[in-house]
Order: sequence, then C-alpha cells, then structure tokens
Amino acid sequence: MRFIVQIIITGIVCFMFQKLFPWWTMAIGAFLVGFVFSNSGFKSFLSGFIAIGVLWLGLALYVDNATHSILTEKISQLFPLNLFVLTTLIGGLVGGFASMTGALLKP
Repeated sequence: MRFIVQIIITGIVCFMFQKLFPWWTMAIGAFLVGFVFSNSGFKSFLSGFIAIGVLWLGLALYVDNATHSILTEKISQLFPLNLFVLTTLIGGLVGGFASMTGALLKP
C-alpha cells in the first residue's frame, strides 16, 4: 500500500513542480518523496520510475494531441525510436534514480 501511495504522491508533486519550474525540478520532487517514504532502494526506484514515466507519457500525449502531431512527426524523422517510448524511458530513469537516492540517504 505504501508503494502505491508513494507512486501517487510522487506523480502529484512532480506534476506541480513541472508546471511551476523547469523540467529538471521533477528530480527534486522525486528525491524528496523518496526521502520521506524511505522504502528500500529498489522499491523507491520502481515507484519513481513508474510515477515519472507515466507522468511524462501523459504530458507527451497531451502535447501531441494539442499540436495535432506536428512535433511528433518532425522528431520521429530524427530518431528511429518511438518518441513516446523514449520520453517515458528518460523521464522514468531520472525519476527512479532521484527517488532511490532520496531513500538511500535517509539513515
């Protein structure tokens, strides 16, 4: 239950941070939530990865829908991977490592 609550709170905190500040502040939010919950390293990494990955996937889909896929088509010509998979993976890794770092720093 704590794991699911950590995922939800990480998603909410990081969404608010990204609306107010630059994109990289979501790592600070994931770090703080990981520090407060202090689960094991793997659980914290997984919760941060899932929360930020789903958050960035949702935001990418929202931007794609709002721009009528103009940006997605241009970016997909540059990268051979699917843009949504790449976005989810990068966001998930940053959020996962930030959350794990916060959890492992607590004594």
